[in-house]
Amino acid sequence: MEDSTPVTRALAGLNIPHRLFRHPGPVHSVEQAARERGQEPEQVVRSIVFRLAQDNFAMVLIAGTLQVSWPALRSFLGQSRLTMASEDQVLSTTGYPVGAVSPFGLPAPMRILVDQSVLLHAETSIGSGERYATVILRTEDLLKALGPVEIGAFA
Repeated sequence: MEDSTPVTRALAGLNIPHRLFRHPGPVHSVEQAARERGQEPEQVVRSIVFRLAQDNFAMVLIAGTLQVSWPALRSFLGQSRLTMASEDQVLSTTGYPVGAVSPFGLPAPMRILVDQSVLLHAETSIGSGERYATVILRTEDLLKALGPVEIGAFA
């Protein structure tokens, strides 16, 4: 196993402090992931990709076990129709498999939306680009690395 992932390399290139955590085996739930990382489930940030139109995608970062509110997301985006990206679409647009998606190291720019739930804890964990591994970092460093993003209530 390498001691880096596509996301840790991207964060290192931005001089963002972080640490890589590898799970001892498969992860089956947010609760399990949090427990193994020594975090609360709300500190685990999920990166969910939505298809807005042909070849137009957006990523929503949301904390823990919260679900994205379709009406809230549609309203924020000003769209009456959107779908979750398929596994193939997630891989082709992010370069990462489902379960390892991250807003960093993407092959092309993508609109990133951050649910306000992500901001509630000082430390968070995000996808590393590899299954069963995560990147742990301070929330303020996550926001710094993301740059200008849209923050809203998407849960």
